[in-house]
Amino acid sequence: MKQLFIIRHAKSSWDNMLQKDFDRTLNDRGMRDAPAMAKRLVDKGISIDKFVSSAAMRAFTTATFFAKAYHQKESDIIAVPELYHAGEEVFYKTIKALDNSLNSVAMFSHNPGITYFVNTLTNSRIDEMPTCGIFAIQAPIEKWKDFEEGNNKFWFFDYPKNV
Repeated sequence: MKQLFIIRHAKSSWDNMLQKDFDRTLNDRGMRDAPAMAKRLVDKGISIDKFVSSAAMRAFTTATFFAKAYHQKESDIIAVPELYHAGEEVFYKTIKALDNSLNSVAMFSHNPGITYFVNTLTNSRIDEMPTCGIFAIQAPIEKWKDFEEGNNKFWFFDYPKNV
């Protein structure tokens, strides 16, 4: 059984309108939400073997908060530049390339692609993936290359305002 946590980056800052979108940082709310959501996973007793993230600043920073909550180093996060504004084919390609020794992976990316992607995974649907939202899947597979064809099961959906 494999577990995949699809996570949208935390709330980003729009303070500098001249800054490139790729380089936007998290705002104050994002800096609070990311560690809080990571703690929710830890408190549920969920283990995560690896963190995979878009290389964009806001997604990678969100991933670092989760990695820290799991006592992993920032240097252990796999940065995948293609996850920045990715379509579903990029998500599937990234998943298929995962090491089969990993049973539980958290993947960080962006809207609108992340919403489209999670809506292809199971019969559960969401209108829009909120910032720092977590869409969790359980896949009854042994190899990540089989994820797309697997009988994926919706596990849970959580987000900062879900209290």
